[in-house]
Amino acid sequence: MFKFKSLESLGMLFAVMAYFSFSLLDAVQKTAIIYHSVFQLLFIKYCFVLMLSFFESRRKKNYTFYKSGSIKIQLLRSVLSIIESACFILSFRYLSLADAHSIASLTPVLVVALSAIILREHVSLKTWIAIFIGFIGVLIIMRPGLSIFDPKSLIPLAGAFFLSIYQIVTRKASETDSNETSLFYTSIIGIILMGVIGYNFWQPLMDQSIIFFIAIGIFFSLGLYFQIIALSMARAGIIQPFHYTLIFWAIILGYIFYDDFPDIPTLIGAMVITISGIYTLYIKEQN
Repeated sequence: MFKFKSLESLGMLFAVMAYFSFSLLDAVQKTAIIYHSVFQLLFIKYCFVLMLSFFESRRKKNYTFYKSGSIKIQLLRSVLSIIESACFILSFRYLSLADAHSIASLTPVLVVALSAIILREHVSLKTWIAIFIGFIGVLIIMRPGLSIFDPKSLIPLAGAFFLSIYQIVTRKASETDSNETSLFYTSIIGIILMGVIGYNFWQPLMDQSIIFFIAIGIFFSLGLYFQIIALSMARAGIIQPFHYTLIFWAIILGYIFYDDFPDIPTLIGAMVITISGIYTLYIKEQN
């Protein structure tokens, strides 16, 4: 029993490291997207994901990682990955890190709601109430109908929606394919599509571009790898709540690098969404 708890504690540590890596990635992307197209940044990210898939397959001695049990699901999953990633990168161009992440933190709640709709999973009344409260938190942040409302805040909301569907499809893909197989197909499809589209939207590189590209690739790969390790050591229900640490890191990094600090309604909305999400995950874990 002690060994099991220690393993889950180590898994939680890797979860914190994963989301910290993703936060550093977003801090870099917020500046990089000003000077590069979203297609360039996605192309670089998927190149590093391809290397990660090779590394992970070698580590697990899975030499047939390129074989998938469901190509159609992998194709759908890869396209969803591109769309949600593009939405979040664009949101960092127009919004502060804290604002974008506060709205995007609705993702775990949306996963539960969409699982009920798409997968016909049973969701209790308490869970639906928690989901509704989570949406109220988003409305507090976005403030539609008021002069302060920014239509660009719909971009991370769209990203959260597509990320939720992506996670549901990923769950389906995991029934037949390993992590390294999913990473492989995501990277290959991402490289091909972003290479073709990005060619027509390529922005001239700067002296600092190579630094941006390396940082984006490293932080993205580390985040994915730490997340894989975390989920191998602890249950998803234990790991998922750490998703909300992204808001904490976004506030700190946004203030340090961009002198941004969220206003009171954003902090209140983020708190409402966080409480709603953690309670939703708690109820799901109990069932």
